[in-house]
Amino acid sequence: MKIANAPCSWGVLEFELQGKSPDYPQVLNEMQAIGYRGTELGDWGFLPTDSEKLRAELAARELTLVAAFVPIPFADRWAHQHGEAIALQHARLLVAAGFDTAFIVLSDDNGTVKERTKNSGRIRPEHGLTQEQWHTFVTGVHRIAQSVRDEMGLRTVFHHHCAGYIETPEEIDILMERTDPNLIGLCLDTGHYRFGGGDPLDIFDKHGERIWHVHFKDCDLKIVIPPHNKDSGYFGAIDNGVFCELGKGDVDFPAVITELRNLNYDGWIVVEQDVLPEMGSPYESAKRNYQYLSSIL
Repeated sequence: MKIANAPCSWGVLEFELQGKSPDYPQVLNEMQAIGYRGTELGDWGFLPTDSEKLRAELAARELTLVAAFVPIPFADRWAHQHGEAIALQHARLLVAAGFDTAFIVLSDDNGTVKERTKNSGRIRPEHGLTQEQWHTFVTGVHRIAQSVRDEMGLRTVFHHHCAGYIETPEEIDILMERTDPNLIGLCLDTGHYRFGGGDPLDIFDKHGERIWHVHFKDCDLKIVIPPHNKDSGYFGAIDNGVFCELGKGDVDFPAVITELRNLNYDGWIVVEQDVLPEMGSPYESAKRNYQYLSSIL
C-alpha cells in the first residue's frame, strides 16, 4: 500500500468558501518534502489542466496522480449530461498526462442541499431520497461510469460523503445494492463513514470486494454530537475540527489496515484531513499524519 495525500488537506475544497488556500506549487512541494508519493487532482484548475505541464510538475516531485474527485448532483436527472461532460474532462486529462490507472471518484454534489448539510451526522430516513430519486441517482452514476470506461478506459468509484445524499451506512448499502459491481467500486472514506454514523470496520464484511480506493480520514465524534455542534451543520463541524489528525479521533486505523491486508488491497491510501482555507497548519498536520501512518503500516 502506497501513501498519498490530497489538496483538501491544505484547505483546497470543492465548495465556495471564504479564505485563501495555498497555490499548487506549495502544496506539491510540501507533499514531496514530507514523503508522500501521490496526490489527487483537487478542484478543477487547482493543478494545471494542460496535460504536459501537469505531467512535468508531478514528475519533478516524483508524485503520481491517483484520482480525480468529481461531484455531481445525481438526484437531478437534468444534471447528468453536464456531469458526464465534466467527468470525461477529468478522465481525458488523467489519461493524457499519463495516469491511466487513476480513478474517477464520483460523489454527490455535497453541501448544496440545506437540510442534508444542516443535519449532517444526524441524518434521519425522512432526509433521504425518494424511490424515484434513487432511480434517478443510480441511473446517473451508471451512465457516467460507463461513459468514462468506454471512452477513456478508467475505473470509477463512488465516494460516500457527509452533507450529501449518500452519507449513512444504510444509504451506502442501498447504493452498492443497486449499482453494477463490475462498473462501480467504492471509495471508502473512514472519516466520512464514522461521521455518517457507522464503524468503518463494519463495511469490510458488507462491501469489502467493492473497495477499490481508500481515503484515510479521522473523525472526532465529540465535535459531531450535540450539544457542542447542535446547530452548526457540516461546515461548522469542519471548522470545529471534526476531521482531526490521524490517530487522534475515533477511527481504529490499525484494524482498518488489517482488514485491507485481508482483502489483499495493494492500492493507494490517500490521507485526507479536510480543513477550511487558512485553518490550522496543514504542513505540520500532513507531516504528523504521514509519520503516524508510516508507523502502523
